[in-house]
Amino acid sequence: MQDEDKELIERALAGNQDAYRQLMERHRPAIYHIVYKIARGGEVVNDLVQETFMKAFASLSTYRSEYKFSTWLYRIAANAAIDHLRKKRLKTLSLDSPPETSSGRIEIEIPDNSYNPERDFEARERRVSIDEAIESLPDKYRIVIVYRHKDDKSYEEIAEVLNIPIGTVKARIFRARELLKKKLRPI
Repeated sequence: MQDEDKELIERALAGNQDAYRQLMERHRPAIYHIVYKIARGGEVVNDLVQETFMKAFASLSTYRSEYKFSTWLYRIAANAAIDHLRKKRLKTLSLDSPPETSSGRIEIEIPDNSYNPERDFEARERRVSIDEAIESLPDKYRIVIVYRHKDDKSYEEIAEVLNIPIGTVKARIFRARELLKKKLRPI
């Protein structure tokens, strides 16, 4: 399927509209499923699927063929659905003009909780601690953890890059997580 996708992508980039249509038909069910799960159904799913393909085709020239096209497309779909949820949740009030009600104007005072030196210090220490723990892992475990959690690669992509079976990737990630739990456990 990946070879067929590569051929269709090349034809699409050359301006072949039928290649675009075939790519869309081939991947639409999976994209619909991803968006449906993230956006929790509703009327907006078809719009988000359409938006996914519009974004993907607009930036098709940036697609890197060493990765699976479907993975690239799934990421675009997930981001579109997540962005939709974020926008939907935003309920904003203007800070410049307080809201008017039947009993008058409501003045709002909003505390600034953005800077907390202690919380920032703890978060920085935790990041350093985690990075040090990852660096102390044996190479075969460190590499899979970095690929999985820092580079956000799928098990399949890691297996392909390292030229090892997916089962080995899963086992190494499991073992690496266990080692990290031990290293990061408070004394």
